[in-house]
Amino acid sequence: MKSPASSRRYTAVGLLLTALMLFPVYWMLNVSLTPQQDMRKSPPDLFPLHPTFEGYRAVLHDQMPYLGTSLLIGLGTVAATLVLAAPAGYSLAKLRPRGGGLMGLALLVAQMIPGIVMAMGFYGIFLNLGLLNSWWGLIIADSTIAVPFGVMIFTAFMSGIPDELTAAARIDGAGTWRTFWSVVLPVSRNAVVTVSLFSFLWAWSDFVFANTLDGGGDLRPITLGIYRYIGNNNQEWNAIMATAVVASVPAAVLLVLAQRYVAAGVTAGAVKD
Repeated sequence: MKSPASSRRYTAVGLLLTALMLFPVYWMLNVSLTPQQDMRKSPPDLFPLHPTFEGYRAVLHDQMPYLGTSLLIGLGTVAATLVLAAPAGYSLAKLRPRGGGLMGLALLVAQMIPGIVMAMGFYGIFLNLGLLNSWWGLIIADSTIAVPFGVMIFTAFMSGIPDELTAAARIDGAGTWRTFWSVVLPVSRNAVVTVSLFSFLWAWSDFVFANTLDGGGDLRPITLGIYRYIGNNNQEWNAIMATAVVASVPAAVLLVLAQRYVAAGVTAGAVKD
């Protein structure tokens, strides 16, 4: 048993570390409310003493199309990832095809390839296929990052589902696809939420693929929309930080709502009975 004094020390250290990690988020919010003429003030104000909402008005006026495009790309990436990763994970976990171990190794190696290397490869392919500067081209590119991760999560989670459950479905006359759709997928809710969340966050925050494959398209994501405020002789920092704050809200809300499902999903398969 820890003494009350020891518990208080651990709590104090935890609060201090949390404050240090969250300080950049607070500073982003502080700068987003700072008037443009006070940006280079030295020392800077630790609190927005004269707050302005000009940055947020600029976001509502300029950035909403970019936010809509990011939402479209994020949801499209989630859909593509689930459609591909869930059946693949089921196959590796329950059907155990020949070469499944080699497939798992290939998925792990795919996670190690730097994004910039993949972006250069996609640029050549998309240039020949006419997919540059298209939102659905970004969905395809972002899915290549999310699908290997999704397959590994689904494989780990579905491996923990009792074989008796799928055997009972087969005895009742369900085929492979019906067993997956009606039995395995419903009990894999934690894995579905985990894969969906990480797929959305990867697509929402992507910059490398967006800048390489969609730099001149009409529908560009919010990561490129922020660049509207950056020029050679002018940086609208309150608008930049206001855009960053607004763009962070969906991710923060999703993380809060899905945290318990994510905790269960990412630890699936870690402990064997």
